[in-house]
Amino acid sequence: MSTLKNHVQLIGNVGQEPTITNLENGKKVARFSIATNEFYKNKNGEKEQNTEWHTVVAWGKTAEIVENYVVKGKEVGVSGKLKSRSYEDKDGVKRYVTEIEANEILLLGSKNDN
Repeated sequence: MSTLKNHVQLIGNVGQEPTITNLENGKKVARFSIATNEFYKNKNGEKEQNTEWHTVVAWGKTAEIVENYVVKGKEVGVSGKLKSRSYEDKDGVKRYVTEIEANEILLLGSKNDN
């Protein structure tokens, strides 16, 4: 059960081309966003859609998979954990970010997608 304490699984569509960064220490990091959609009926019985955006960060071999196979619009499954951090922007304002640190990426959809 200890692996369930901070575990996230999402299926969504990639919102933009992944950003790949090669760090000085030789590590590779990939960043991209995915959109998850929830559908429901409103009080009038009309179908509504709610879209949530999630930032995903992948390191090492997982980042290489992202670099080689993940493109904008691709449906992917992501498994990982939530990570929160803070930083100061260029104006000195402290910003807070929560991201999904992916340890596994599952490529979904047909082989003909993108």
